[in-house]
Amino acid sequence: MLKNLRKTLTVAAFSGGMVLAPLALSTATANADVDWDAVAACESGGNWGTNTGNGYYGGLQFAPGTWSANGGAGLPHNASREEQIRVAENVLATQGIGAWPVCGAQG
Repeated sequence: MLKNLRKTLTVAAFSGGMVLAPLALSTATANADVDWDAVAACESGGNWGTNTGNGYYGGLQFAPGTWSANGGAGLPHNASREEQIRVAENVLATQGIGAWPVCGAQG
Protein backbone atom coordinates (compact mmCIF):
# COMPACT_ATOMS: atom_id res chain seq x y z
CA MET A 1 0.00 0.00 0.00
CA LEU A 2 2.82 2.44 0.87
CA LYS A 3 4.48 1.66 -2.47
CA ASN A 4 1.25 2.50 -4.35
CA LEU A 5 0.84 5.71 -2.36
CA ARG A 6 4.39 6.82 -3.24
CA LYS A 7 3.80 6.04 -6.90
CA THR A 8 0.53 8.00 -6.88
CA LEU A 9 2.15 11.00 -5.19
CA THR A 10 5.08 10.93 -7.61
CA VAL A 11 2.75 10.87 -10.62
CA ALA A 12 0.61 13.65 -9.12
CA ALA A 13 3.65 15.82 -8.42
CA PHE A 14 5.01 15.27 -11.92
CA SER A 15 1.62 15.98 -13.51
CA GLY A 16 1.19 19.10 -11.40
CA GLY A 17 4.56 20.35 -12.58
CA MET A 18 3.59 19.72 -16.19
CA VAL A 19 0.40 21.74 -15.72
CA LEU A 20 2.01 24.59 -13.81
CA ALA A 21 5.07 25.01 -16.05
CA PRO A 22 3.15 26.65 -18.93
CA LEU A 23 1.36 28.91 -16.46
CA ALA A 24 4.66 30.06 -15.04
CA LEU A 25 5.93 30.81 -18.54
CA SER A 26 2.83 32.77 -19.49
CA THR A 27 3.06 34.79 -16.29
CA ALA A 28 6.65 35.72 -17.10
CA THR A 29 5.53 36.88 -20.52
CA ALA A 30 2.69 38.91 -19.08
CA ASN A 31 5.02 40.65 -16.62
CA ALA A 32 7.62 41.51 -19.24
CA ASP A 33 8.12 45.21 -19.82
CA VAL A 34 6.73 46.24 -23.19
CA ASP A 35 7.49 49.56 -24.84
CA TRP A 36 3.89 50.32 -25.80
CA ASP A 37 4.91 53.58 -27.47
CA ALA A 38 7.13 51.59 -29.84
CA VAL A 39 4.29 49.14 -30.58
CA ALA A 40 1.94 52.08 -31.20
CA ALA A 41 4.52 53.76 -33.45
CA CYS A 42 4.55 50.62 -35.58
CA GLU A 43 0.78 49.97 -35.43
CA SER A 44 -0.57 53.49 -35.92
CA GLY A 45 2.33 55.88 -36.37
CA GLY A 46 1.99 56.63 -32.66
CA ASN A 47 -1.49 58.13 -33.05
CA TRP A 48 -3.41 56.92 -29.99
CA GLY A 49 -6.65 58.45 -31.34
CA THR A 50 -6.57 56.91 -34.80
CA ASN A 51 -9.68 55.55 -36.51
CA THR A 52 -8.76 54.72 -40.10
CA GLY A 53 -11.88 52.72 -40.88
CA ASN A 54 -10.01 49.42 -41.11
CA GLY A 55 -11.87 47.85 -38.16
CA TYR A 56 -9.03 48.42 -35.69
CA TYR A 57 -8.84 51.41 -33.39
CA GLY A 58 -6.44 53.42 -31.28
CA GLY A 59 -2.71 53.49 -30.99
CA LEU A 60 -2.44 49.74 -30.53
CA GLN A 61 -5.06 48.91 -33.18
CA PHE A 62 -7.56 46.98 -31.08
CA ALA A 63 -10.47 45.09 -32.61
CA PRO A 64 -13.62 46.14 -30.72
CA GLY A 65 -14.22 42.58 -29.45
CA THR A 66 -10.70 42.30 -28.04
CA TRP A 67 -11.02 45.74 -26.48
CA SER A 68 -14.26 45.01 -24.66
CA ALA A 69 -13.26 41.45 -23.68
CA ASN A 70 -10.20 42.85 -21.93
CA GLY A 71 -11.85 45.60 -19.93
CA GLY A 72 -12.16 48.45 -22.40
CA ALA A 73 -15.28 50.61 -22.58
CA GLY A 74 -16.51 52.37 -25.70
CA LEU A 75 -14.05 52.33 -28.58
CA PRO A 76 -10.27 52.32 -28.17
CA HIS A 77 -9.55 55.45 -30.19
CA ASN A 78 -11.66 57.46 -27.73
CA ALA A 79 -9.68 56.18 -24.74
CA SER A 80 -6.53 57.75 -23.32
CA ARG A 81 -3.09 56.35 -24.03
CA GLU A 82 -2.98 55.10 -20.44
CA GLU A 83 -6.33 53.30 -20.77
CA GLN A 84 -5.21 51.67 -24.01
CA ILE A 85 -2.04 50.46 -22.31
CA ARG A 86 -4.06 49.12 -19.36
CA VAL A 87 -6.22 47.07 -21.72
CA ALA A 88 -3.11 46.02 -23.69
CA GLU A 89 -1.59 44.64 -20.48
CA ASN A 90 -4.72 42.51 -20.04
CA VAL A 91 -4.41 41.26 -23.63
CA LEU A 92 -0.72 40.57 -23.07
CA ALA A 93 -1.53 38.49 -19.98
CA THR A 94 -3.97 36.26 -21.89
CA GLN A 95 -2.64 36.21 -25.45
CA GLY A 96 0.99 37.23 -25.20
CA ILE A 97 2.81 39.70 -27.42
CA GLY A 98 1.67 37.67 -30.43
CA ALA A 99 -1.62 39.57 -30.24
CA TRP A 100 0.39 42.18 -32.19
CA PRO A 101 1.95 39.76 -34.70
CA VAL A 102 3.96 42.30 -36.68
CA CYS A 103 4.54 45.15 -34.26
CA GLY A 104 4.77 43.26 -30.96
CA ALA A 105 8.44 42.59 -31.62
CA GLN A 106 9.02 46.35 -31.65
CA GLY A 107 7.99 46.58 -28.01
